Amino acid sequence: MNYVIIGNSAAGIGAVEGIRKYDQQGKITIIADEPYHTYSRPLISYYLAGKVNQEQMKFRPDDFYEKNRVETILGKRAVKIDQSSKTVSLEDGQQIGFDKLLLATGGKPFIPPIKGSEMENILTFIKMDDVRAIAERLETAGVKDCQGREDYPEKERTVVTGHDQLRPVKAVILGAGLIGLKAAEALVKLGVKVTVVELADRVLSTILDHEAAALVQSHLEDKGISFELEDTIEEFIGEKAVRKVRLKSGFVINCDLAIVAVGVRPKVNLVEGTGIEINRGILVNKKMETNIEDIYAAGDVAEGYDMLKGTAGVIPIWPNAYNQGLTAGENMTGADKTYEEGFARNSIGFFGLPMITAGIINPEGDEYEILVDKAVEDNTYRKVVLRDDKIVGFIYLNKVDRAGILTGLIKEQQDIGDIKEKILADDFGYLTFSEEWRRAKLWK
Repeated sequence: MNYVIIGNSAAGIGAVEGIRKYDQQGKITIIADEPYHTYSRPLISYYLAGKVNQEQMKFRPDDFYEKNRVETILGKRAVKIDQSSKTVSLEDGQQIGFDKLLLATGGKPFIPPIKGSEMENILTFIKMDDVRAIAERLETAGVKDCQGREDYPEKERTVVTGHDQLRPVKAVILGAGLIGLKAAEALVKLGVKVTVVELADRVLSTILDHEAAALVQSHLEDKGISFELEDTIEEFIGEKAVRKVRLKSGFVINCDLAIVAVGVRPKVNLVEGTGIEINRGILVNKKMETNIEDIYAAGDVAEGYDMLKGTAGVIPIWPNAYNQGLTAGENMTGADKTYEEGFARNSIGFFGLPMITAGIINPEGDEYEILVDKAVEDNTYRKVVLRDDKIVGFIYLNKVDRAGILTGLIKEQQDIGDIKEKILADDFGYLTFSEEWRRAKLWK
């Protein structure tokens, strides 16, 4: 069997491991436009801030490809799929044949049509080359004091403006989602003055409610990040490189670089016009199969089953990408596996403030019950959303040690009607459940 995987991140690696569970002999080829060994993209902000190096970012050991007998074609872009001849064409004209194909091309940053967006110093923040470009801009723009440090914001990164006068290096980030705020955190830790511009009325609007977002924003402001909410960039101003941004409100902000982080869209351009069905992403069933036989999709490019919504949706998170890839790889060998545990979940932190969120966190409708516990003095906020006495979402801010139990309850859709009043108690844990339930978990 000849397996071809386009993509070298979580979904692609999951597929390799899924294939090798059942087929030790088949040929596996990974094609990817990035030239790097597989690495963990969620760590790029830590790489920029100098907290991890490239070696520490590796998602699998150096010998992963060799041990799994994977042929890699890295640093080359796939440009065409021909499902009739079962070939993938590369940008250099090379053609790779396949028996089974997995599309794990991930996502690409969305760049709004903003005047001046073609200028230098306007960057994105989703992959290794992005952070390297940001670091290069900082190092070559007359910047002094380029070492990352923890004593922010007292020791600012500065730039020479003439007559040996120094001023803070300034960055503007468009977007207060996960990507934008991790970029902001890394830059602040490098001593850069950061302003985040966000069209929504709160930070992290897709994963937090208003109360949790207010706590997070206050925490970030204490670390030196400024926010312009309910506004957006109308124009980038400069000659070759951006030097200012003008907001829709008319407010003008000086900057040395800008980062656009308003969202990521499934990277579906490779399959456009092929007959492979696309909605927002590539449509797949619970086996990760597309509508074309022998072609699968997984990860941020795929639109798969969302167990809480009961419909297809793009769930662009690392665990989902890996598990979809694993399922796809298993089924590519002829196994009969389904992936039905897809739902939004995020575990992240900013300047020492951890948060875990999952599922439906801003419900609309009378069928939902909401439980909340909040302590402003220590940035603690816990919210659990129930539907028919089953957990369908939660937000845990700061105190997150038992959030994993809730994630498991969402997956299992366990009825917790008899213990729901104890869910937010400080002593909540496995002992809260009945002995019968605990025994069932132990022997499962």
